[in-house]
Amino acid sequence: MEHTQLLHGGDYNPEQWLDRPDILEQDLQLMKKAHVNVVTLGVFSWSLLEPEEGVYHLDWLADIIHRLYQNGIHTILATPSAARPAWMAKKYPEVRRVRPDRVRELYRRRQNYCYSSPLFREKVRAVDEQLARRFGQDPAVILWHISNEMGGDCHCPLCQAEFRRWLKKRYGSLEALNKAWNSRFWSHDFSDWEEIESPAPQGEDCLQGLTLDWKRFVSDRHIDFFRFERDVIRAIVPQAKFTANLMYRFHDIDYHDLARELDVVSWDNYPTWHKATETVEQTALDTAMMHDLFYSLKGKPFLMMESSPSFTNWQPVSKQKRPGVAMLSALQAVAHGSDSVCYFQWRASRGGEEKFHGAVIGHDGREDARPFRETAQVGAALEQLAPATGTSRPRQAAIVHDWPNMWALEGSAGPRNAGLGYWKELACHYNALARAGIAVDFVGQDSSLEGYGLVVVPMLYLLREEFAQKLCDFARQGGAVVVSEWTGVVDESDLCWLGDTPHGLTRLLGLRRTEIDGMYDGEFRRCLPVEGAVPALPATRAGVLCEVAALEESDPAQVLLTYTEDYFAGCPAVAVHRFGQGRAYYLASRFEPKFYDALYASLTREAGLQPVSPWPLPKGVLATRRDGLLFLQNCNDSPVSVSGVELPGYGTAVWADRDGSLQRLL
Repeated sequence: MEHTQLLHGGDYNPEQWLDRPDILEQDLQLMKKAHVNVVTLGVFSWSLLEPEEGVYHLDWLADIIHRLYQNGIHTILATPSAARPAWMAKKYPEVRRVRPDRVRELYRRRQNYCYSSPLFREKVRAVDEQLARRFGQDPAVILWHISNEMGGDCHCPLCQAEFRRWLKKRYGSLEALNKAWNSRFWSHDFSDWEEIESPAPQGEDCLQGLTLDWKRFVSDRHIDFFRFERDVIRAIVPQAKFTANLMYRFHDIDYHDLARELDVVSWDNYPTWHKATETVEQTALDTAMMHDLFYSLKGKPFLMMESSPSFTNWQPVSKQKRPGVAMLSALQAVAHGSDSVCYFQWRASRGGEEKFHGAVIGHDGREDARPFRETAQVGAALEQLAPATGTSRPRQAAIVHDWPNMWALEGSAGPRNAGLGYWKELACHYNALARAGIAVDFVGQDSSLEGYGLVVVPMLYLLREEFAQKLCDFARQGGAVVVSEWTGVVDESDLCWLGDTPHGLTRLLGLRRTEIDGMYDGEFRRCLPVEGAVPALPATRAGVLCEVAALEESDPAQVLLTYTEDYFAGCPAVAVHRFGQGRAYYLASRFEPKFYDALYASLTREAGLQPVSPWPLPKGVLATRRDGLLFLQNCNDSPVSVSGVELPGYGTAVWADRDGSLQRLL
């Protein structure tokens, strides 16, 4: 997909309005006023594309695509597999998913298909081939959107059989599988592949190796299904480009693996703005972390495929974006690497579950409503920001986020079953780096660390031996590494590493873990800096988990902070260790935000990482860069001044680096 301007538009569902040509005409006129240049079509259109088996109606879709194109609007064309029609569910029960309790679902909602069913795949193949033959060479179609928000699992007999085949390929023998799962505990040895079932509430749900592999299998099934659809279209349209819309903090699919199959990463962004429990800046940081994650999956611009111009209808409380926040949210996506701002949806549905979901055009159809006016303003701003299209972000710091680790960590029993707060741990490090104006990528254990000055390893409970070696090599060659609590505990089968831990990192850190204590919610232990220690860090409190560590005798780490209470008083809470040309920092617990701000302010200077902004930033102002473009965003509701430029409440300013000097672009 090649484009020279930022894309602006969103999900369009004209099939709801085919009996209202006046509405379709109004949509065209309003899209032009809102500076819309792209729409997504066909996401949930299967029942209209194939109203009965083998009977296809595509003319209505062609008419819409061509009318849009005549008015300067391109199409991202979706395959309809995310919601199959009722006639299929009735005639072919095998296409319906089976729940973990082994009950087959009735016709329901969406993502309602068995991804292993050969029959379902053939029905998908047939409709996809129809779309590809009709629109594959159409200049109006610039990108193919496979399915929609893939997720969930199926426990039907077909999936059980596929799971056993997957396990045979992974392990080769039952002996190897039993060893990897430690099945002998509780006398759970398997003697026949047919004895193995997916986790079930009325069956096996405590064999952690089984649960972890089931999650891997489900992820692989989704990716296999994506490949299947993509390849059906690619066989007819070799030059086609493909995306799939990913989701916030999503668990079901290893996005590192899926991204390898995508031409363009896209994701659906629905922040919970204006919560009573967090500031706009905190919400913006949480969203920025997701933008940076999705950029990192391929290391190039992504698309924000969905967002709300106003509110959602599925969050616990549907808050309207306050004036200015729609623009702030849209330009934040661009600042962090998006080449689009798209919405769900263009026009509000009249009925159904999402009839009260925010839309650019409400039920009144008026253009003087605030969501439309603000959307038009965003569209005009994106035209000014066309130079951002296709540009990259600087490579400075990396945070390790690994899906199998997350699955294993959250599936473990102990040391804190009330919740380890994995995403909170990531945010502790990310927020401090982002507030310091340091660009952050997210990497997996297969990723290259080349080009980074700093690598952060938060709660990498499942640590592969080769990645431990990669971290050691990175530090030896001059990089800075930060390793947090509960890292290097188990191998990729969720078997505890034997010997000293963090496994493979004790020489790097100059210490070893001896104990770990779980803290209750609201329970903390005080930590104080060691006199004369460099860098000097502030006193803080430790919570969630408190590790007890012993220094290596031959080459010990330098202790920076110690616990001051409980049986582990005097033990290191934070330490640093020289390793080759670099340094490794050890954090024994989760600390207060001020600690991370101080740590990374010192550490980034030491690592030679320069903030992306040349100017000091007031509280609540965040800075990002895309190549020669500098974005400053004010997350406060009141104006602030930066280098003589006043940013209004929730305002954004953009500068372009031209001939070594910054010139205001927006």
